[in-house]
Amino acid sequence: MNLLKQKKYKRGYPVAILLGLEEETAVLWKVFSKVVKPENTVHINGTRNNPKALYNFHESIINALRPTLKEGVRSVILASSAKTNHAQEFINHVCEHHTWLTQGPNKTSFSKITGAASTPSQVATLTRTQTFHKLICETTAEETEHLIEILEKRLSTADQSNTVSFSLEEAEALILKHQKASKPKPEYLLLTEKYLADTREKSRLHTLMQIAVNKNVKTRIVNSESPAGKRLTQLGGIVCLTQVE
Repeated sequence: MNLLKQKKYKRGYPVAILLGLEEETAVLWKVFSKVVKPENTVHINGTRNNPKALYNFHESIINALRPTLKEGVRSVILASSAKTNHAQEFINHVCEHHTWLTQGPNKTSFSKITGAASTPSQVATLTRTQTFHKLICETTAEETEHLIEILEKRLSTADQSNTVSFSLEEAEALILKHQKASKPKPEYLLLTEKYLADTREKSRLHTLMQIAVNKNVKTRIVNSESPAGKRLTQLGGIVCLTQVE
């Protein structure tokens, strides 16, 4: 991955969140398929040995994560030094206070990696390692498997309130048009990176994806070679899932 270069590089599609945990700070990075971009920095107000200060610090990290999680990115890589327990402390906080991130439709995959991720040079070094790339593959695979589970349940149910659409045109009809309160609302827009690369309607698709994000539709681009990607390919490469609010 190229990181924070002076030249313009295409970002690609969002893959995960990288969270560099230090003694007094947490630095958030958004990992795209082609680049890593800085997102936010959170500072602790106090010290880690103060339970209230640590609790508030972890809550601030959760709040900083929310915008990207809301976009549909559900893979989080926690990076911290081998001499600390920062990553596990954060995971413990999530499990104790934010079960919405560990189960149900908002389930997020958390993984730990040893290393520093607070500066561009540290992130560049970390993201070049085989360990990081392997972890990204494993974490995103777990996340997308969860999405496919949701898809398969929708396909197997006769409930008309939760529908699945299989084309760009159908997705546009659901996302671009105003839906009545009684009608199913778009919840997920899922597509493979091959569909995105091969479509002749790139401008149209990118517009749809941006509007989907603006309307809080969880948008996810899936590796075509993953089990989830192969299942999406069987269904045409793009699906839109709806749900009655």
